[in-house]
Amino acid sequence: MTTRTGKVVCGITISADGYSAGLNQTEERPFGDDGGDGWGDKLHAWFVETPEENRAEIDEILAAKAFIMGRNMFGPVRGEWDRQWNGWWGDDPPYHAPVFVLTHHAREPQPMDGGTTFYFVTDGIESALAQARAAAGDGDVAIMGGATTVNQYLTAGLIEELRLHISPLTLGVGTRLFEGVPPLKLEQVTSRPARLVTHVTYRVLS
Repeated sequence: MTTRTGKVVCGITISADGYSAGLNQTEERPFGDDGGDGWGDKLHAWFVETPEENRAEIDEILAAKAFIMGRNMFGPVRGEWDRQWNGWWGDDPPYHAPVFVLTHHAREPQPMDGGTTFYFVTDGIESALAQARAAAGDGDVAIMGGATTVNQYLTAGLIEELRLHISPLTLGVGTRLFEGVPPLKLEQVTSRPARLVTHVTYRVLS
């Protein structure tokens, strides 16, 4: 029997006061009001404007062999799937691996270009994780977000490594990481400041 070596990790961008998205999220503004004019341009400026400076962290985000995300991260469609929506990323999403989307409404798997297939999971976070682990083999499983989904996995004690990308701005309101999560013991593994972000990795001990 093969021993599993992959971890359950989470990488998420947050403001200095802990928010991963502002209010008023729309199809055109998936991260809501963050003080910018478009697609998360303030909160995610490090990713969009300085990718080469942050290449190691970007590559690390996409190195997992399976991914999990909440429906809100997948897209703005609510309720039943009354129109076709295949995510924010176009025909060739960056994941190039299975992605398990948490939802209350069943939908057939959606294969995309580049090896990404979206699977829609209706029976909870532990089922999604079991499916992602099976798909990842001995690779990592990444909990992508948003913060509400990450908080559920943190509360359940299912995340082993937390990678925070902290942007130098505050939002004051929105969707906040750690909201409702019991106290955690974290061990800092790495930290690296860059021009538009500080990257901090924690091992989740409890």
